[in-house]
Amino acid sequence: MGKLDLVTMIIIAANVIISYKGFSDYSFFEKYKFQVGSVQRGEQIRLFSSGFLHADTQHLLFNMLSLYFFADVVIDLLNPFQFSLIYLGSLLLGSLLSLYFHKNEYHYSAVGASGAVSGIIYSAILLQPGMKLLFFFIPIPIPAYLFGIGYLLYSIYGMKNRIGNIGHDAHFGGAVGGYLITLILSPWLFKTNLLMVVLLAIPIILLFGLKKMGKM
Repeated sequence: MGKLDLVTMIIIAANVIISYKGFSDYSFFEKYKFQVGSVQRGEQIRLFSSGFLHADTQHLLFNMLSLYFFADVVIDLLNPFQFSLIYLGSLLLGSLLSLYFHKNEYHYSAVGASGAVSGIIYSAILLQPGMKLLFFFIPIPIPAYLFGIGYLLYSIYGMKNRIGNIGHDAHFGGAVGGYLITLILSPWLFKTNLLMVVLLAIPIILLFGLKKMGKM
């Protein structure tokens, strides 16, 4: 993992350029960030534009490094065009889930590529569930599918308990986008990786089950 395909370079460059414009131009940042009230008034561009803005350099760096490490898995097993569809589709799904969960909070706002990046990470895990992930704070490699399930379960917990200044719902929505779009583009996964397809669906079913029962 970790090579730079042209499409990955273009996406990273767009995030850097737009984010740095937002860092130095408050009115630009306010005009294009995700905000429930503004989207409901018809400014749907914010559903996409907010995914290229970031709160600060650290936020930007974390998202772009995460994208860098997982992008080539998706590009190699699919292709650059399909990778772009997953990235943009996950970005949109992340914003739409945020809108769904915060529809009555007119001043709720968010920025960041986390939804899109979550979609790419979940897509990579679905395509290559056996890959091992290493983290600084865990001394042994973690199977990708366990990370994916744990990540979404933590996102549900974060959404329910409003943990930190983090858009857990955008992360979750992006991961759902990555999951669904990857399956649409790669139906062969139902034959080759059916167990993983089912396992990775469990947190998604859980979230909407909790929502239906009024526990979210």
